Amino acid sequence: MQNQQYAAPEWHKNNTPITVKADVYSFGVMLLEIICCRKNMDISLKDEEIILMDWVYHCYEAGELRKLVNEEGLDMEEAEKLVKIGLLCVETEFASRPTMKEVILMMEGIVSILPPASPYPSGRG
Repeated sequence: MQNQQYAAPEWHKNNTPITVKADVYSFGVMLLEIICCRKNMDISLKDEEIILMDWVYHCYEAGELRKLVNEEGLDMEEAEKLVKIGLLCVETEFASRPTMKEVILMMEGIVSILPPASPYPSGRG
């Protein structure tokens, strides 16, 4: 059975098809974990940092990507690209996620990367 921390939201909804986009979601979680060198959920952190995807999106929106990485000399342009790809992969609606082929093309710089949508319903965040 797939680890719950990597399971796409559609795994928990009735009458929602499970597509290859569920794997894209899992890849996005893993990518964000690698970028930030931490688990998807860590209850030992401050409230706003417990859920990795929420914290990453908040830092992305605030232009504070440096908070996500603790690596000096890191190419922040590359880090921002990977953060955006990770956030696109973890879109709540599976139809909004890119395909793995699109993810690879974005990583290679062949396809432009759209800004990720807010994971929050309007008025929250």
